[in-house]
Amino acid sequence: MNLKAGLWQQQTLKLTMTQELSQAIALLQYSTQELTEFLENKALENPLIQIESGTIQPMNPLMDRKRRNHQKAEKDWIEQIGAKTVSLEEQLISQLNLKKLTAEQLKVIRHLINNLDENGYFTGDLSEIAVKLNVPLELVEDGLAVIQTLEPAGIGARNLQECLLIQMEYTKPNNELAIKILSDYFIPFAEKKWKQIAKELQVTLKEIQEVFDEVQALNPKPGARLVPESSAYVIPDVLVIQTDGGLAVQMVDDPIPKVVFNEQYYRQFKEQKHDQQVKRFLQDKMQDYQWILKSIEQRKETLMKVVTKIVEKQPAFFQKGPHFLVPMTMKEIASELEIHESTVSRAVREKYVQTPVGTYPLKSFFTSTIQTVSEDENTSSSQVKNIIRKLIEQENKEKPLSDQELVQQLKTLEGIVVSRRTVAKYRDQMNIPSSSKRKRYN
Repeated sequence: MNLKAGLWQQQTLKLTMTQELSQAIALLQYSTQELTEFLENKALENPLIQIESGTIQPMNPLMDRKRRNHQKAEKDWIEQIGAKTVSLEEQLISQLNLKKLTAEQLKVIRHLINNLDENGYFTGDLSEIAVKLNVPLELVEDGLAVIQTLEPAGIGARNLQECLLIQMEYTKPNNELAIKILSDYFIPFAEKKWKQIAKELQVTLKEIQEVFDEVQALNPKPGARLVPESSAYVIPDVLVIQTDGGLAVQMVDDPIPKVVFNEQYYRQFKEQKHDQQVKRFLQDKMQDYQWILKSIEQRKETLMKVVTKIVEKQPAFFQKGPHFLVPMTMKEIASELEIHESTVSRAVREKYVQTPVGTYPLKSFFTSTIQTVSEDENTSSSQVKNIIRKLIEQENKEKPLSDQELVQQLKTLEGIVVSRRTVAKYRDQMNIPSSSKRKRYN
């Protein structure tokens, strides 16, 4: 072994993550909103870049920033007209008879309401609030009791048990069995250990089943009714349309701002030929502008290739609906397009496609492959979930199918080979309880 020190030349190939390559990768995985924000920030950094969107005039980032902020504020104000929402506190206080409350009582109630979470549950500590407001603990407890009399029933509860009990006492005050079970047997009742409850209360399993059905009709999140959710809108990145010649793919470019070169600025400073600092600055910004254009075009081409390949492999889905989704992985698409799997993952991140059967996230097209008894056919995890859901819907509720029985039926009726653990996992993902908790007593 030669351990002598010395100098040698060696030639190697090495992939370096340049700033431009990093930028191209980032742009590929950006959603439309993220890409728009990125371009707007770039326009503020690079005076050679102007952006325009639709009928909006090109923006000069050095002069128009204040004007844009003013326009945005004005637009936000206009959008709020006719969309004024009433706060949770206002909705609850409006139900009180303020004439019967002292100023101190109202102060405590307001403070308690501010300790309700989005589902209407009280999350504070009564003792701490009493100390903080310098009032007796009894006054705080009475204030919470007042809130719990308001609508929707269950508001102000400290836990799920109290929430359901308040609602049951409000809607079915004469149902002594239901109130007794919720008060004293809540945990075993929720875990469906009903034989123990039936024995101790000397009632039938059918009577407990009726209580269970009534509890199922209650609202575990009463506060959610008082807080309106804002509507979420999805702008598709790609369109898949049905034409006479078959399925066609089109990019949706309108939401993405157009990048325009600021020729006037460039000419103005290019004339300063002898200023080397200005010359280097313009060269850097020109290169930055060109890389952005190239990265946007690469993003568009990659997304187009990926979606076109998805359409090619999933024609039944786009023509008949999601039940006809066939198994497909990102690795499979990447292999056929001769690109890396991570490139496919970035391309479909936060992207949506509008199809003849609805709008879907691109990631939803990729599912794991499930083996079947046929050597020529496989199925997807989404198809298996749909079959499991149908089998459970059609089962005898007095003798629900166990996970092992579902495994056998999938193999016998559908020719699908899965393990019991896989069935349990899919059932949990669909929020379907186990067979013991699905059992009904008639």
